[in-house]
Amino acid sequence: MNRIFAFVFARGGSKGLPGKNLLPLGGIPLIGHSINIAKALPQVEKVFVSTDDAEIKKVAEQYGAEVIDRPAELAGDKSPEWDAWRHAIRYLEEAGEEFDIFLSLPATSPLRAPMDVDAAINALDGNTDAVITVTPASRSPFFNMVAREEDGSCRILSPSNGYSRRQDAPEAFDMTTVAYAVRKQFILSSDRLFGGRVRSVLIPKERSIDIDDEWDFVFAEALYKRTRQ
Repeated sequence: MNRIFAFVFARGGSKGLPGKNLLPLGGIPLIGHSINIAKALPQVEKVFVSTDDAEIKKVAEQYGAEVIDRPAELAGDKSPEWDAWRHAIRYLEEAGEEFDIFLSLPATSPLRAPMDVDAAINALDGNTDAVITVTPASRSPFFNMVAREEDGSCRILSPSNGYSRRQDAPEAFDMTTVAYAVRKQFILSSDRLFGGRVRSVLIPKERSIDIDDEWDFVFAEALYKRTRQ
């Protein structure tokens, strides 16, 4: 049987929304929401928070997660999270911790439901290296998304399509940070997520908010209050 470990990657710095990972939503810090979901899933054996920040470490431990010390060079604005994933795996392997399925639950998606994470885990079959979560996009690169130059001129992102109506364009989806279920060995052997066989699980918009800036947080607060009345 596959052993599943859950991870929350939460660095201290955030330009879009300072202190983002510890912001309280409904009285619970964002990383607390991710930890609580992971601990509520019976198939998840252990929960880890990878961080470079002392306060995040303290809060993670208060919510019952184990902490992985994240090196500063893997915690910058331009540091690929894939490298932090690899570091966490190797850190645990050196500590003698063996597992099969790597489950990432970013703190930026606090409105996820346990069934959303269950769906991602269950979709990771023998023909799949990784499962991502997606939600219907409000815009399509085939019809109404453009690239804009400094002088204001713009062009359609996918000009060679010939679609004249939005309804005729292929349906597009936004990747969400609800969950990533990935085979551990795939992370160690590949240099990118889409270097393997990737499947997706569809998440409703009301549970797929990805908090990146202040307005995202305001929207998340409104949805959180509405769904818990």
